[in-house]
Amino acid sequence: MITIEVNGTPRKIDIEPDTPLLWVLRDVVGLTGTKFGCGIAQCGACTVHIDGRPMRSCSVPIGALDGAKITTIEGLSADNSHPVQRAWVAEDVPQCGYCQSGQIMATVAFLKNFPNPTDADIDANITNICRCGTYERLRRAIHRAADMMKA
Repeated sequence: MITIEVNGTPRKIDIEPDTPLLWVLRDVVGLTGTKFGCGIAQCGACTVHIDGRPMRSCSVPIGALDGAKITTIEGLSADNSHPVQRAWVAEDVPQCGYCQSGQIMATVAFLKNFPNPTDADIDANITNICRCGTYERLRRAIHRAADMMKA
C-alpha cells in the first residue's frame, strides 16, 4: 500500500510499485487532465508537481512516491483562476490543447525560479514539446503570467 496526497486529498494506492504515476493518476484516481504523450519523459505532456517540483509522471514509479504530495492540473485551481491559466487564455495559446496541462504545470514551477524570465530563460527551461508549434504564444503567456504574479 502506497500513501500519496493528490491535490490535497490523501490516497492509499494498492498497485504494483513499478506502475508509472501517470497511470495511477488517470486510471486509479480518475484525473485525466494529465496526458500521455511519449511515455519516455521527453515531451512533457504528463508534467505534474511532486513535492512542489515539476516531474514527468510517465517515468516516475508510484513505489518511489510513498508520502509524496502531488499536484495535477486539476489541483492548480478550482476555477482556472491561476495566473498561468488566465495568461494561457488571454494569449490564446492552445491549438489542439493536448500538451497544455503539462505546459502549464511546467510554467508554474518555472516562474517560481524565474519570476522575471527572458526569452532565453524560457527557451532553456521550458522543454515541453508542442506539436502545434505555439511557442511564440507560449512565450507571451509566460511573460504575461509573470507580470500578473507580480501584481
